[in-house]
Amino acid sequence: MPTMMAHADCSGNPGPHRRASSGHNGVMRQRQHAPRRHRQPSGSEPLAARSALGLRATLSGTALVLALAAMVFFAVVADGPGTSVAAVICAVVALVALVDLGVIARRSRG
Repeated sequence: MPTMMAHADCSGNPGPHRRASSGHNGVMRQRQHAPRRHRQPSGSEPLAARSALGLRATLSGTALVLALAAMVFFAVVADGPGTSVAAVICAVVALVALVDLGVIARRSRG
């Protein structure tokens, strides 16, 4: 008859940080996991860190130009069902790109 471990709850389930494993006899036993240790920074990370703000600004600027061009196309030139919805979607994409460019400008200054 298997016995329940002291760390199991009333239903026999293991606790939140314990995992049940079956021994060679088929008896369930509890295994304690040590907390993960994080590597201490060496101190050179801020000096050697590379920023992707330039690439992000390029992508946001490209998205802004393309979304504005597509919005004008769908709002003025194209005529058919769903063109107004497509123009609104392009306007939202352009707005998100513009906000992202503002965030990039703020982060690059400070």
